[in-house]
Amino acid sequence: MLLLSRLRLFLNPGYPYEEILRTFHNQTSIIMCSYLPIFTKFNRTRGKLNHLLYDWPGGLSELNHGRPQPLQYVVNAAFLATLYSDFLEAANTPGWYCGPNFYSPDVLRDFAKTQIDYILGKNPRKMSYVVGFGNHYPKHVHHRGASIPKNKIRYNCKGGWKWRDTTKPNPNTLVGAMVAGPDRYDGFHDVRTNYNYTEPTIAGNAGLAAALVALSGEKTTGIDQNTIFSAVPPMFPTLPPPPAPWRP
Repeated sequence: MLLLSRLRLFLNPGYPYEEILRTFHNQTSIIMCSYLPIFTKFNRTRGKLNHLLYDWPGGLSELNHGRPQPLQYVVNAAFLATLYSDFLEAANTPGWYCGPNFYSPDVLRDFAKTQIDYILGKNPRKMSYVVGFGNHYPKHVHHRGASIPKNKIRYNCKGGWKWRDTTKPNPNTLVGAMVAGPDRYDGFHDVRTNYNYTEPTIAGNAGLAAALVALSGEKTTGIDQNTIFSAVPPMFPTLPPPPAPWRP
């Protein structure tokens, strides 16, 4: 939806495609607004950054309504927010409206940064949810390759269960893997058998990689550091220069 809505910036598709793309554009704007604190579903926050309040007590947005394994939703939202911010910058657009309020692209980048900072350790537990990053991270990741020791023994499908069920830390460190994440009250149980806390997923780690790339570098580069959006025309026509001073 986000990318389809951006076709309006590259092309002038005309009728009847313009209407459906306009609908996608409006829906994308609403999704971006939903990441911000003005919506009632984000009203329990105690964390604060740049005068913006976010949903969970520790500062993590409740994007999946408090259900388990939240981080995969958070990182993908952080990526999309940064992508939309970069599109607005590339289109020389100062921001967008959420109801009567106007927000600049910086707000979306701030949102994304707070979410990634939380995941990397800026949270009440002072815990990194990315394995191998920092000094305090999950040691009982729900992952077969990480939990079974390196040896020449071949196990059948059920043979690895004894390693899954042991309380010992993983013998192999799954460096760079983001786990499922905490519960809605910032609680986390580093237990291998509870995949709602300790399971890494492809969808979550792909979103994390995308968000980290999007937030890398200066604000003016971000995703567009290779100027892939350089041909995007302004969303609104550029104002003409002022007339020369009148002289009698």
